Amino acid sequence: MNSKKELYSELVPKVSALIDKEANIIANLANIAAILNAELSCLWVGFYLVEGKELVVGPFQGPVACTTIAFGRGVCGKCWELKETILVDDVSQFADHIACSADSKSEIVVPVFDSNNNVQMVLDIDSSHLAAFDEEDKSGLEAIATLITALL
Repeated sequence: MNSKKELYSELVPKVSALIDKEANIIANLANIAAILNAELSCLWVGFYLVEGKELVVGPFQGPVACTTIAFGRGVCGKCWELKETILVDDVSQFADHIACSADSKSEIVVPVFDSNNNVQMVLDIDSSHLAAFDEEDKSGLEAIATLITALL
């Protein structure tokens, strides 16, 4: 098995090529969710889009998700509020965690910014394993978030 560093060194260019010729943001987010799900073997991977004072579920892969999340609530809302990636090794230990699925054990949420440094959406990935995400995931997924920023 390749290391996570090697995985992301191959995955980031794949995502870039996938979205290079497509202007529609929803189409791109759907394909990004699909490729991340396939490559990372996640429980759930997708996007929550900022609409007013809440996040609304966007394109995703996995079981049914929470439809809306308030600013500052749960891991996604806290990521939006803090404007930084959040790694959670054990969601049961995260204050105010919103359990969309009882199978979720760990989570990483990455903000996606527009050109004015406003969070436009978050990339949310859940695993059914504890401590599934690390600094390599953070770095690789932030690189993918930067690719999305270029589309906004």
